[in-house]
Amino acid sequence: MNDQKIYTDDFLNAKRLSGDLPADEFIKLVFADPEKKLHLQQWLGGKVGDAHLKALKDAYPDIAFINTASDLPLWADAKQMKAGSEFFARHSEIIMSLLGLLSLPYCYNAANGAMVLYLSELIRKQTTKRLFDTAIFVWEVMGPDAFAKDGNAYEEILKIRMMHAAVRYYTLQSGKWDDSWGLPVNQEDMAGTNLSFSLIVIRGLRMLGYSVSPADQAAFMHIWAVIGYLTGLSEDLIPENPKMAQQLDSVIKQRQFKVSTHGKELTASLTAHILSVNKSKATANDILGLMRYLLGKEIADMLAINAPELPGYKLTLIKTTNFLKGFMPTGDSRLVYRAAYNTFKMQNPELNKRN
Repeated sequence: MNDQKIYTDDFLNAKRLSGDLPADEFIKLVFADPEKKLHLQQWLGGKVGDAHLKALKDAYPDIAFINTASDLPLWADAKQMKAGSEFFARHSEIIMSLLGLLSLPYCYNAANGAMVLYLSELIRKQTTKRLFDTAIFVWEVMGPDAFAKDGNAYEEILKIRMMHAAVRYYTLQSGKWDDSWGLPVNQEDMAGTNLSFSLIVIRGLRMLGYSVSPADQAAFMHIWAVIGYLTGLSEDLIPENPKMAQQLDSVIKQRQFKVSTHGKELTASLTAHILSVNKSKATANDILGLMRYLLGKEIADMLAINAPELPGYKLTLIKTTNFLKGFMPTGDSRLVYRAAYNTFKMQNPELNKRN
C-alpha cells in the first residue's frame, strides 16, 4: 500500500463524523424498549464466559455484529497474537503503569475527544473504579488464552463496543454536545485511543530503557490491531506497519491536541488517583516528573502537570535498571501473566468477584 499522505484532513474529517453504525443502530433499537434495555444492562454487568456470550447471540440471532463477535479478521495472525500476548506478560507491570503515566493523559490532550469523558463525569467522579475497569479490560484481552475459542476477549471487546455506542447515544441525547467536535467516540478518536494503548506504550517502554525489538513491537501492535477491529474500528484506520502508525499518530496529534480546561481536569483526577495508590518510595514529584518526561514538556504543560523535571541521575538509574532486566530469564509467560494479574487484583478485592 502507498503510505504517502494516507491520513489527510479530508479523510480524518469524514472519520470524525463516523461512529459504529451496526452497534449504534442496535443500541437505538434496544433502548426504545425498556424491557430489552434492562436485559442488555444486566448482560453487560454479568459474568464473562462462553455461555454468557452465547446467550446474547441466541437473543439476537439477526444482529450480525453480535453473532460475528468471535470471528477474527482474515488478516489476524495467530502466531503474532501469541507473541504479542507473551510480550505483554513479560512487561505487564510496567505496561499497566504506562497506561496511567502516559497513554491516558496522552488521550486527554485530544480536546474534542476528551469532552466525551468530561461530560459523562464518570472519570472525574468515579476515577478509581473507571481506571480499574480500563485496566481489567487490558488484562483480560492480553491473557494467554484470551482469543482461544472459549476465551474472554471476544465478550470483553463486545461489551466495550456496546458501551461506546451507548455513550454516543446518551451524549447526543444530553443536549450538551457540540457537533463541531465531531461525533462522540468517533472513528478518529477510536484510532487515537488504540494507538495510545499500542504504539505509545512501545514508545514509553523504550524511553524507560527497555529493549523492544521490531518483532516484539510488531506482535504487540498486531494484537491491538485485532482488538481495534473487533471494537468496530474501520480497517482503513488500522495501520499496516509501524511507519503508518507513526504517521497516523502524528496527524491526529497535529489535528486534535490543544489546551483545554476539561483536559486539565481529567488529568488532575488521574494524577490524584495515581498518587493516592502509590505504595512505592517514589515521591509525588518523582511520579509527576516521570509523567512530564514520558509525555514531553509541551504536552505536560498543556495538561498542567506541574512538577520539577526528573533529575538526570534518577532517569539514568531507571533506564539502566530496565535495560538490565532484559537479560534476566522471565519464565513461563502463562505463569508470569497469572502471577502479575493476581497481584493486581489483590489491590482491589472487588475484582476477585469476576472469577
